[in-house]
Amino acid sequence: MAFLCPTVSLMFSQPAFAATDVWTKATEIMQDVYTQILAISTIAAIVTASVALLLMNFSRSGKTVDESRAWLKRIIITWAILNSLGFIMSYIVPFFEGGQWAG
Repeated sequence: MAFLCPTVSLMFSQPAFAATDVWTKATEIMQDVYTQILAISTIAAIVTASVALLLMNFSRSGKTVDESRAWLKRIIITWAILNSLGFIMSYIVPFFEGGQWAG
């Protein structure tokens, strides 16, 4: 009985094999998070830019128009920076793989 129980328990257990290493999985997770952040920021940029444009076009106050124009510039710059991070990660980082310049 002392031999039979451990042997049968080994038959019913399934071995765990890692398909990828930790770094590959971390890269996949970071790319997924970045993609979701980019989607959310694009939607937020569109909504806030449309509010700024509406305020700019239908406001009677010159101060509101100037503030709306300033916010529109900030929104566009921030959105461009977030999109350029993806460019940097996908095109520049492979040159530095392994800790050395491979250009």
